[in-house]
Amino acid sequence: MYAQLVMFTIGPGMRAESEQMADKFNLAHKNLKGFKNATFLGDHSIGEYSSLTIWETLEDLQAASDILRPKLQEALSGIAKGAPTVRIFEVYEPKD
Repeated sequence: MYAQLVMFTIGPGMRAESEQMADKFNLAHKNLKGFKNATFLGDHSIGEYSSLTIWETLEDLQAASDILRPKLQEALSGIAKGAPTVRIFEVYEPKD
């Protein structure tokens, strides 16, 4: 499995906007091949937000990212304090 961590800053006072984005993207993720799970994180006091999504394969993650990247750019347009940071990780599940 693979994980994608997306981090961005939109500033303080944007909790409602961040939660609306999380709800919207959670629904979009559920319709994509290989999607396993999503967790959304936020530090509302400084306006930093992240999403961590888990995918069956790297190919599934990359295909989803190709579809969702333009939607994220649109959602962050005019409110983001810089470009989002995107990291991809291989998931290790402990044997015990």
